[in-house]
Amino acid sequence: TESQTQSAGKEAVESLPDRFSHAESEGERFEEQRERDYVCQILPKGVVSVIGPASSPASGSIVSHICGEKEIPHVKIGPEETPRLPYLRFASVTLYPSNEDLSLAIGAILRSFSYPSASLVCAKAECLLRLEELIRRFLISRETLSIRMLDDNLDPTPLLKEIRDDKIATIIIDANASISYLILKKASELGMTTAFYKYILTTMDFPLLWLDDIVDEQSNIVGFSMFNTTHPFYLEFIRSLNLSWREGCDINPYPGPALSSALLFDAVHVVVSAVQELNRSQEIGIKPLSCTSPQIWQPGTSLMNYLRMVEYDGLTGRVEFNSKGQRTNYTLHILEKHRGGHKEIGIWFSNNTLLMNSTSLDINVSETLANKTLIITTILENPYMMRKVNYQEFEGNEQYEGFCVDMLRELADILKFTYRIKLVDDGLYGAPEPNGSWTGMVGELINRKADLAVAAFTITSEREKVIDFSKPFMTLGISILYRVHIGRKPGYFSFLDPFSPAVWLFMLLAYLAVSCVLFLSARLSPYEWYNPHPCLRERKDLLENQYTLGNSLWFPVGGFMQQGSEIMPRALSTRCVSGVWWAFTLIIISSYTANLAAFLTVQRMEVPIESPDDLADQTNIQYGTIHGGSTMTFFMNSRYQTYQRMWNYMYSKQPSVFVKSTEEGIARVLNSKYAFLLESTMNEYHRSLNCNLTQIGGLLDTKGYGIGMPLGSPFRDEISLAVLQLQENNRLEILKRRWWEGGQCPKEEDHRAKGLGMENIGGIFVVLICGLIIAVFVAVMEFVWSTRRSAETDEVRPLSCDRQYHSHTTLFLRHIPNPRPPWLRCWKFMKNICSSLQPTTEQLMFM
Repeated sequence: TESQTQSAGKEAVESLPDRFSHAESEGERFEEQRERDYVCQILPKGVVSVIGPASSPASGSIVSHICGEKEIPHVKIGPEETPRLPYLRFASVTLYPSNEDLSLAIGAILRSFSYPSASLVCAKAECLLRLEELIRRFLISRETLSIRMLDDNLDPTPLLKEIRDDKIATIIIDANASISYLILKKASELGMTTAFYKYILTTMDFPLLWLDDIVDEQSNIVGFSMFNTTHPFYLEFIRSLNLSWREGCDINPYPGPALSSALLFDAVHVVVSAVQELNRSQEIGIKPLSCTSPQIWQPGTSLMNYLRMVEYDGLTGRVEFNSKGQRTNYTLHILEKHRGGHKEIGIWFSNNTLLMNSTSLDINVSETLANKTLIITTILENPYMMRKVNYQEFEGNEQYEGFCVDMLRELADILKFTYRIKLVDDGLYGAPEPNGSWTGMVGELINRKADLAVAAFTITSEREKVIDFSKPFMTLGISILYRVHIGRKPGYFSFLDPFSPAVWLFMLLAYLAVSCVLFLSARLSPYEWYNPHPCLRERKDLLENQYTLGNSLWFPVGGFMQQGSEIMPRALSTRCVSGVWWAFTLIIISSYTANLAAFLTVQRMEVPIESPDDLADQTNIQYGTIHGGSTMTFFMNSRYQTYQRMWNYMYSKQPSVFVKSTEEGIARVLNSKYAFLLESTMNEYHRSLNCNLTQIGGLLDTKGYGIGMPLGSPFRDEISLAVLQLQENNRLEILKRRWWEGGQCPKEEDHRAKGLGMENIGGIFVVLICGLIIAVFVAVMEFVWSTRRSAETDEVRPLSCDRQYHSHTTLFLRHIPNPRPPWLRCWKFMKNICSSLQPTTEQLMFM
């Protein structure tokens, strides 16, 4: 009767799950042997049908094989074995959905949401056979399916990171309920439960999963259920299992009915219905059997035929079987998890028909930003995001100013949305943690605490794997910021700086050497001796040499100053000396003139480093960057040898060379020997404000700033188009000039000529004044000396010798009484002096 059937089902529900509960925790061999022994133990008692087990497909195949040998109907309530073994003598019926149906249901969901690619995470290798039909459909389509296997430690972290890096949005998990929960828990820690990711679980115990600590309003986790909640006995069935749970003194709340219990309930009803139908036509006799004897149960074949003809509405829906003993004409309810439970979003029919309701999985691509309020996460960074001086007097967005604030205002005007600015909680841009989670603004986007991240937010490959970026609104690169080291300013004697003291000393020695060689060459060469009065017969033997010691010292000075002199070389030797000296002075004067302007007009900057290689090759100057920023990530992941050495230094240096903010890094640059690695735009901005800062070398890389948003955000295209529109209208360039060109320091590229002051060329005036003073002093000394000499003589008469060639000396001669004219007496006196100083022709020839 119906009451007896319900009672039998209730007893079966309460007893059989305990019977097979231990089998799930044992190894497969032990489990198979255990099931074999159990079946062989109950055969001698007389068996009409065997139901179960629900633990594993392997155990079910062993039971099916024994039942087939004895022609005892076997009703399966567990997953289909893989691969499916052929049975020669007998078949079985199964209430559990077939592997093919499960593949078709998953494929229907994927097609419904038009997913271009998916990833299959398998707890066991059998999933490749279990979902063979699904894999085959991917092979013949343009869609891609990546398959990843859990390792023996059941650690899903590496697999999930690979999926995240590949930006695969749809993840199919083929595992039992406990392992599925473990995978979802780790995915939540990695920030992979956002709206971008969609999970499809194959476990039929999906309703039992308690995911309140994992899911939120943005999560998309889908699974299947076979429960028919409209069945008249469903509530009584739940109450019965709840009482059994409490009788077990379990302090945990009742999780809900397991599918195996409902399938067992329906299996009992199916067997009872088939036995009743068979009993109407023939009497069923119970016969003891043995695993060691060849005897079979004769009514088994007839009962199996009646089992296949049963039609029943059970706790798991419509129960019907096809000719293969597989379940048909049933439905799978598609559930979506949310806080506090789940909701039904669709139904899949076994004829491969899918009916879906509206769900958060079905993202409306036409959704726009209009009339929406977005939460903007940001970080204080001059000049992008700053608090106003009197920000206490304002509230909300009015407290902030800067480039990003103006850009947000422009975007909001274009896209018609409103926003609320909030500072990131930990004050970081975002970097990965060892456990796979992210800090800073990246972490807030992953955890859906913010809708957009607007700041000096660098687009990197690591961040692009976990969040989305708009088109870059600013292009930049990593640069080196260091303080200015100014050498001494140009002094009064800066005109001496083009040459070092050693060069000036060698030039003086060269001058003296040339003067000596010129004097000796002129004395030795006969062609430098000549008669200044060739027309006077009485002076034929008089010879002169213009290269006296004084003239030999004066001639190189005239050539060096490029002024020349009245002394001209006659002999080949003296001309050689003169030519070499003139060539020497040409090079010296040209080099001096070329360097003179730079030394007079430029304050020379003494820079101990000029490139990243110089920075990496020394340890006197420390260097670092912002902790947890993109620049740190760049050096950490770089494969360039110089950058690797720089990262090893920064990572191992104690105390730490990393700073928490740009302001802290700049303060460290100004107060110590420290080079700060930061983006070039920040470098440019702070150099315009502080003239004691300078950039060392060029850019180390090229990157861009972008607006961050959660992975799979539907607003990405809108924001990117708005950013491009601002760039085309030059609005971004105007905003940058507004915030970057307010500094007091001149641009380094401004090289316009400037007038020279007295501090540049005052030294030459000093030399001129000193020269004039010396000349006046020498003139006075000459006058005093001549006056003193004249006082010693009786009569002093200055005479001018008009005939003396090349003579510029005034002579004071003593008056000697003589009847000859004065001019003749002067000529006679000079002749006697010259005769005594100059050699005769014979003497010259002898020399």
